[in-house]
Amino acid sequence: MNFAAVVLDLDGTLLNSDKQITDRNYKVIQDCYEKGMKIIFATARPPRAVRWLLPEELLRMGSTIFYNGAYIICEQTGIHHHEPIEARMTAEVLEYGLSCGVGLKISLEVMDEWLSLEEYDYTAYMKVQENPTVKSLEELKKLDATKILFYGHMDTSLFNEKLAAQLNVIVTDHGELVQITSKMASKEKAVDVLCKSLNVPLEKVIAFGDDRNDLGLFRVCGWPVAMGNAVEELKALAKEVTDTNDNDGVAKILENIL
Repeated sequence: MNFAAVVLDLDGTLLNSDKQITDRNYKVIQDCYEKGMKIIFATARPPRAVRWLLPEELLRMGSTIFYNGAYIICEQTGIHHHEPIEARMTAEVLEYGLSCGVGLKISLEVMDEWLSLEEYDYTAYMKVQENPTVKSLEELKKLDATKILFYGHMDTSLFNEKLAAQLNVIVTDHGELVQITSKMASKEKAVDVLCKSLNVPLEKVIAFGDDRNDLGLFRVCGWPVAMGNAVEELKALAKEVTDTNDNDGVAKILENIL
């Protein structure tokens, strides 16, 4: 099949368990780019984290979807698109999180600024390089949040029952991380926006992923490829299952189609 674009999730997909991109994966992306394929990175992470994880020269080759689709940057077409959660909804979500009991860690992302209700060392827990800025509850409630994060096990039934029309709620990381964005923000919607701007039909897109935040993406792209380490729900939607992220699963597929 002749593909016009490749969509690449980062954690658990393009990056290995050490959060690094191998030389083999780097080279195959470069080869795809030189063959004229559009490169789209699609991640739950914020812009600053992507800059830590991927070399600048690689980022210049493509477009990037951050926060599971809540923020899109495509320098080629001039797209800088943001789909936040409105402040009134931010306040409601925070109140629900606080009602869930002791031990739940709550933070917000607002256009690449990370904010938290309390001090907590996330550097070991999330393998990040910095901790969020602490703000009061009243300050946080007034923000149009790009993404709201809950760390720890929680009951998401209220979101599913009362707020499903306005929020996307995705549980990842073995149930430890709840990621909440606007209903208008998703990887699949963001890829659709980018592909239309790049004149690429979705049936000509090959997409790689490993977790539940890639489910929608797999439903809209022409050739979804699940990593060997992917969750079973994603493998069930895939046209193909490749090797794991620690064994260059991305490169093994892309090398065959070039």
